[in-house]
Amino acid sequence: MSQSVDSDVSGVSAVRTYIQTHRAAFLDDLAEWLRIPSVSAQPDHAQDVRRSADWLAAQLKETGFPTVEVWPTPGAPAVFAEWPSGDPQAPTVLVYGHHDVQPAAREDGWHTDPFEPVVQGNRLYARGAADDKGQVFFHTLGVRAHLAATGRTAPAVNLKLLIEGEEESGSPHFRALIEERKERIAADAVIVSDTGMWAEDTPTVCTGMRGLADCEIELRGPDQDIHSGSFGGAVPNPATAAARLVAALHDEHARVAVPGFYEGIVELTDRERELFAELPFDEERWLRTAKSHATHGEAGHTTLERIWARPTAEVNGIGGGYQGAGGKTIVPSSALLKLSFRLVAGQDPDRIEEAVRTWVADQLPDGISHTITFGAATRPCLTPLDHPALQSVVRAMGQAFEQPIRFTREGGSGPAADLQDVLTAPVLFLGISVPSDGWHAPNEKVELDLLLKGVETTAYLWGDLADHWRDAH
Repeated sequence: MSQSVDSDVSGVSAVRTYIQTHRAAFLDDLAEWLRIPSVSAQPDHAQDVRRSADWLAAQLKETGFPTVEVWPTPGAPAVFAEWPSGDPQAPTVLVYGHHDVQPAAREDGWHTDPFEPVVQGNRLYARGAADDKGQVFFHTLGVRAHLAATGRTAPAVNLKLLIEGEEESGSPHFRALIEERKERIAADAVIVSDTGMWAEDTPTVCTGMRGLADCEIELRGPDQDIHSGSFGGAVPNPATAAARLVAALHDEHARVAVPGFYEGIVELTDRERELFAELPFDEERWLRTAKSHATHGEAGHTTLERIWARPTAEVNGIGGGYQGAGGKTIVPSSALLKLSFRLVAGQDPDRIEEAVRTWVADQLPDGISHTITFGAATRPCLTPLDHPALQSVVRAMGQAFEQPIRFTREGGSGPAADLQDVLTAPVLFLGISVPSDGWHAPNEKVELDLLLKGVETTAYLWGDLADHWRDAH
């Protein structure tokens, strides 16, 4: 279904009028939520995290969601809400975010109390303002603006929210929760509002996140440290073996040398490379942010391509032997390596683990035994540029920001991939935070104009998704 120009203009006006009318109350409510120190990583705040979940549940009921539940986990609770469209042909959309926050204290360098929100100019300062309470909360005013502008009594899509309480602690119980509640959270598309944009004047949509696999490798040689004069050069040295493993991890072009590592990966298209190149990327400024003095990485790819769309292997730690002052002439009995692998679409963490295990075993000499332990893996997620749900996000953002929307990816990893994996639904990223917001840092803030653009985007999104989903299906 398509709308006329007149109806589009009328809809925009109605949405913006509604948002401005309710702006003050919206910000007052958000400030109330931000005062709850829902720090999931600190046991002393367990009751605060529960209080945060209960507060959000009450707000969602007040917003109009007919079904709102607080779901317990072995750790912190999650909040689930559902608002059926009433239209049997409407798609179902699940919004993901989190209500827990990072630790914060005035002595960390905050200018004000991190849990007493302060507005200075166009900025709201508080822990969780951007990550992620502000970006979760804009959905409440957004759906109300959607209803007010369209005259509907229920959203144009079957709208669900799942707001977890342990994201800042690594989401240890999230996968089990969504597997257990799979039928309740089933959706045609997932909207993740726990991300950001390139810059205030460059609104962007993220189209994917890398996955992650990591391991610890313990190498063992002699049964104890032994004299390097009596035995050195005649027995294998586990520290030397560790160094050789590290040296063999990449080839001369900085490509990962583990056989089969690149099998099946989804390569960047020419169009995606062009879109990355359109971004106003200042490499010197980026290097300063990275606290590095040079770029480095896989040959044939730009810096943005390397951190967003190429798989990597990193040495996170290496140790073994004597580390104290002065010398100690020994052949050490053991050495330790910590490695991590960022994965892209097409790579399976289980296959990567198998490939790394085989590669390590093949590299080690006789007399060096080893134990390799992998942590919990995260799968990569990627949404094609032409996916109809992604195009709806782009159109809604373009309507709110009144300028072209560009595309990014995220080099890190997160629980969004679990939702994609369990629900077999595309993941779309809708965030309005900018790099200067200071996630996890002192003086975290959110730009109020951008926060309200997030509200406006969601007000347009549900109708666009419903219309174009029907057209595409």
